[in-house]
Amino acid sequence: MARAGRPGPDDGLNGFIIQHGTDIMITRILCGALGAAAIIAIQSSAVSAETFGKGDIVVETPWTRATPGGAKVAGGYMRITNNGSESDRLIGGSSDIAERFEVHSMEMVGGVARMAPVEGGLKIPPGETVELAPGGYHIMFMGLGRAIKEGERVTGTLVFERAGTVDVVYPVAAMGVRMAPGADGHDRGHGGQDAPRGETR
Repeated sequence: MARAGRPGPDDGLNGFIIQHGTDIMITRILCGALGAAAIIAIQSSAVSAETFGKGDIVVETPWTRATPGGAKVAGGYMRITNNGSESDRLIGGSSDIAERFEVHSMEMVGGVARMAPVEGGLKIPPGETVELAPGGYHIMFMGLGRAIKEGERVTGTLVFERAGTVDVVYPVAAMGVRMAPGADGHDRGHGGQDAPRGETR
């Protein structure tokens, strides 16, 4: 029998100590999980910072590539999603690096890349995503005023027929790469062909 004032093995205190220790361990685990969730949330915010939009249009991960000195053109890429119930069109835009902005298509004909402006603007059907990527649809920045350097950020606008003007920022990747800066996974571009020397698409 336990002495008065000192808990014995059957008075429940030992169970309380064990339970209390378990609670501390669970609390530490939960704190660790919450900390990890906070880090993930911060990282997600950094990713979402490269998403732009207006109305039903969402523009994800716009980017461009560095150019050699003397180059007069550069390409721009992104994913455009139309969350609305009606089609919209990308009909124009601007940038702080070039005199002109055009939307181009590209196809391989006899092993030669042929590019042409998209007449009437690039259609973004309702509920769909259109990707502008190396080897496919892309933006052409024409009449560059200077070389574009890897690591800088180019500002510009996209003009949609229905949504209006959307301000965007293009992080600049290295010459010749086929994915957005910091992107993971496989290349989502089309075609797999590099641009001819001195030409960016």
